[in-house]
Amino acid sequence: MQIYGKYFNAYGLITLVATLLFIPFLGSVHLFDWDEINFAECAREMILTGDYSRVQINFQPFWEKPPLFIWLQVLCMKIFGINEFAARLPNALCGIITLNTLYYFGKKYISQSFALLWVMCYASSFLPFLYFKSGIIDPWFNFFIFLSICFLIQWFYNFSTGKMNLNALYAGLFAGLAVLTKGPVAILIIGLTFLISWIRLKFNPFKNWKNILLFTIVFLLSGLSWFIFEIINGNLFIIREFIDYQVRLFNTHDSGHEGFRLYHFVILLLGCFPASIFFIASHKKNISDSPFQVYVKVWMLILFWVVLLIFTIVNTKIVHYSSMCYFPVTYLAAYTLHDIIYSKKKLSKILYILGIVLISVWSLAFILVGLFNHFIPTIIKSNIIQDAAVNEALKMPVPWYGFEWVIGVFFLIASLYFFTRIYQNKKYIVAFFATSLLSVWLLVAVIAPKVEPYSQGAAVAFYQSLQEKDCYVESLRFKSYATYFYSAKKPDCNTPAMLNYIKEREKQSNPNDFSFNTTCMHWLLNEAIDKPAYFAAKINEAEGIKQAHPNLKELYQKGGFIFYVRLPNKP
Repeated sequence: MQIYGKYFNAYGLITLVATLLFIPFLGSVHLFDWDEINFAECAREMILTGDYSRVQINFQPFWEKPPLFIWLQVLCMKIFGINEFAARLPNALCGIITLNTLYYFGKKYISQSFALLWVMCYASSFLPFLYFKSGIIDPWFNFFIFLSICFLIQWFYNFSTGKMNLNALYAGLFAGLAVLTKGPVAILIIGLTFLISWIRLKFNPFKNWKNILLFTIVFLLSGLSWFIFEIINGNLFIIREFIDYQVRLFNTHDSGHEGFRLYHFVILLLGCFPASIFFIASHKKNISDSPFQVYVKVWMLILFWVVLLIFTIVNTKIVHYSSMCYFPVTYLAAYTLHDIIYSKKKLSKILYILGIVLISVWSLAFILVGLFNHFIPTIIKSNIIQDAAVNEALKMPVPWYGFEWVIGVFFLIASLYFFTRIYQNKKYIVAFFATSLLSVWLLVAVIAPKVEPYSQGAAVAFYQSLQEKDCYVESLRFKSYATYFYSAKKPDCNTPAMLNYIKEREKQSNPNDFSFNTTCMHWLLNEAIDKPAYFAAKINEAEGIKQAHPNLKELYQKGGFIFYVRLPNKP
């Protein structure tokens, strides 16, 4: 009973702290284009249409993602309403579950003290923390992959020839759920990690075909269930488009997201601070490690490099593509911290200097963000920014308290103080990570609501003002999902007149060239529409829009956007 009570208290404490970290302020900021609003809009349209098997955007099939994460958002929206809080709540819950899971496996792999260090590293690192406050798909996707790999680790370390191994079942189940969350890249990551570990650790995965078969059956049942259901229901085209999209991500930079080859190296170094400092030191061998600790460490290193190299090769460069690395980075950082505490290990001078540099870089960034409002007049007058839309966005009337910069100063002083004393007492290690955690929590609570209006505040307000009107709402010459979510677009908004026009154009077009959205936009801009159509555009496009579409009436300009209306029956 005493042991049970100790573990219960640890899980209970982690749950309480994680709840306080991840749930407050979830709904204080509008959802960001594209990804957050994209998934939330899919969930909203599921609720409105009652079609829970198909993912839709603009009430048309959306083949880029499977539905599992969307279902989680639907469940939260059913309980808390269609809003920002409900859209982000699944990831906050994922954060609570993830930290408890890290504690469970950390205690199983090494010790309870190590487990707590792992939880601390993950919760306190900047990007891992921020992802649990977001409405994007990756936290659950990464969590399922992580669980699958953890059970693979246990399966193949104690590989027997005669008995069914439940670890094989769990590994297959969570691999399937990962595919059902985001797609086949999950199998690529899990498969390559397993293959390289097999070669590196020289274990024989083919001793027990029963477990291989068990893994495969469970994976197919969980991972391909939705795909099979869609095929049976005659939606093979969705699966085909989904596969084409996945292939395109590897061959091209999608949605304008491109970057240099070492993009993710830099992102992980900066974004996983402070864990990234200690992660680098973990690559050295430790002769005091048990065979199982060496075994797990090899798996974690392989997982890290597999993910990093895959998304270094992929041309599309988006921050969250390498987010699966957060698990091995924080595990290996905790590994180093455990050695510092119990084996008196020390960081090299280079890493010590790197830590101070990273503290200084982030401190400067936090201070500048906190002083951002004071710099706006100077930025506008200096013409440093050549983008007219950005300059106009900076003129948005956003109230600042005036003391936001104090967060950066606090982070600088406290981080340097505790980091330079981490060898004196283990409490300084905890204080160092707690400083990072408190700082990023304050930034999300205080700064984020002030930064968001500059990027999309005027456009979101425009869309929201049209919620009760019977009209069309679209973005013009830029891509946005906010037009649908924040105007609360209804399924019957796409009227028979518009749909008939699109259907006729589809018959006349080459299937490879036809686009529903492009045809819809052509109708709204040029044909005899049946109700008002409202448009949002960036002010950079004002002159071009005026020449191309003189039938649009300008309403007003604000926050870097220009807003138009086109009235019915005026082709």
